[in-house]
Amino acid sequence: MSDETQVTTDGTADGTITGHSGELATAVARAHGVETMFTLSGAHVFPLYDGAVKADPPMRLLDVRHEQTAAFAAEATGKLTRVPGLAVLTAGPGVTNGVSAIAQAQFTGAPMVVLGGRAPQNRWGTGSLQELDQPPIIAPVAKLARTLPTAADVAGGMDEAFRLAGSSHRGPVFVDVPMDELFNAATAPVPTGGVVKGAAPDTDALDRIAALLAQAQRPVLVLGTDVWMDGAEVAALSFAERLGVPTLTNGMGRGVLPGGHPLLVTKARGQALGTADLVVVVGTPLDFRLSYGVFGGKDGAPVAQVVHVADSPDQVSGHAELAASVSGDLTSVFDGLAEAYERQPRRSDLTGWLGDLQQTVAAATARDNELLTAEADPIHPARIYGELVPRLADDSVVIGDGGDFVSFAGKFVEPKRPGGWLDPGPYGCLGAGLGAAIAARIARPSAQVTLLLGDGAAGFSLMDVDTLVRHNLPVVMVMGNNSAWGLEKGPMQMLYGYDVAADLASRTPYHDVVKALGGAGEQVTDPKEIGPALDRAYASGVPYMVNVITDVDAAYPRNTFGI
Repeated sequence: MSDETQVTTDGTADGTITGHSGELATAVARAHGVETMFTLSGAHVFPLYDGAVKADPPMRLLDVRHEQTAAFAAEATGKLTRVPGLAVLTAGPGVTNGVSAIAQAQFTGAPMVVLGGRAPQNRWGTGSLQELDQPPIIAPVAKLARTLPTAADVAGGMDEAFRLAGSSHRGPVFVDVPMDELFNAATAPVPTGGVVKGAAPDTDALDRIAALLAQAQRPVLVLGTDVWMDGAEVAALSFAERLGVPTLTNGMGRGVLPGGHPLLVTKARGQALGTADLVVVVGTPLDFRLSYGVFGGKDGAPVAQVVHVADSPDQVSGHAELAASVSGDLTSVFDGLAEAYERQPRRSDLTGWLGDLQQTVAAATARDNELLTAEADPIHPARIYGELVPRLADDSVVIGDGGDFVSFAGKFVEPKRPGGWLDPGPYGCLGAGLGAAIAARIARPSAQVTLLLGDGAAGFSLMDVDTLVRHNLPVVMVMGNNSAWGLEKGPMQMLYGYDVAADLASRTPYHDVVKALGGAGEQVTDPKEIGPALDRAYASGVPYMVNVITDVDAAYPRNTFGI
């Protein structure tokens, strides 16, 4: 590295930093807490690699086999650590290959920064390799998408990107830098990091919501991803327990109330939301997963009143009929609501309501046990969870990448801790699993990491088992292999009486693909062998697939197709 591009500071409190653009960008990323750069090699972004290698200490470079995996790994890093993940993608197809992960981050509020390569500015308009104006493509699915046109813009632009990505409401930010300017040097202030959390909530709104809670006879609390992302999981648990209110969780809100908690009524979800008179939804949109914000009306119950709580004003529902709403720092919201609730002169006794839901939970648990222990041939997918759930550690990170098979996971897996569940979210994107598994193994090096794969979803990213192997990242992959696109096969048969484009090759030995890439694995066709196979997988210390052949006709019983 030449003297003129060496990263230096002048030692003063408000010092400056000098280096080429790759070094400046790396320094800014590190100031914001980034420890890993996810990428796939491309000449347009070589200076970023030089910046990572020559940083003190060096930044981890994690190279993958498909850019989508790098971007999904950055997205999952943002979810798991609540620090923006960083993906560096080469120009043109490198950037466009990452668009689905950027969109998923936008849907789930995951903080991430994607730095794209860009054709050189001094050749722009002449048709150089992969010349494409990328920000207009990314802008609809990001908080911000812009070009940093010169080396002098890189440090400030990257600092803005990380601050915006990590501030409420969180999400993805994209920047690209012309190739020639990435090699150029500049001087900038020493980066300091930092983000902006949500504002203090309106106290009048908190009082209105507290009054509704105090009057409600059958309230339900729903906790979503932003409860975790906003660092409000402790306050949320305390709030639920102080009120004694039945609670449901979704997304990364799963685990805020640990599995088995007496207030957690997941297995009575239909009764809870269908007969509630008040539903308070915190940190998740009122989308198809939550009946678009329409609750109650079941078994003669009136339509429920709805309260929506978000980390920022733009996340409050604009389509649902709300009895009240509030936005702001979610810890402050929970604490303020609890105090306002306790000031209410009268508060309903929720003991009977909770008891009814707990009875439903107990009955559902007994019914589920029949599926979880089923001896059916071919294997019922629920039997996999009957063997898996008892083997999941309290610190386990469980990743879902699939349709029908992962739907069963949502029913049977109840995390013991928050921040350990990753699923496709409302964007419903397949192929995120390998990237998320890579991120989880790095972010939680001592945790148990389990990737649940449908055989369809595996086709999007299984080649990145090679990445797990090369970087020594042991992950247990559990596949429900029904040789079909199960989420589509059943509905198409229901609509038309037949299905097309829904079958995959029968009993494909995907575990042999994992072996060929340097991992290990086995196929299971006997339900009694699922447990021993999982034990071997967790003890192996290598990327290991348990490929379970399941019954294509044992579909998940769903109430919505997402429309």
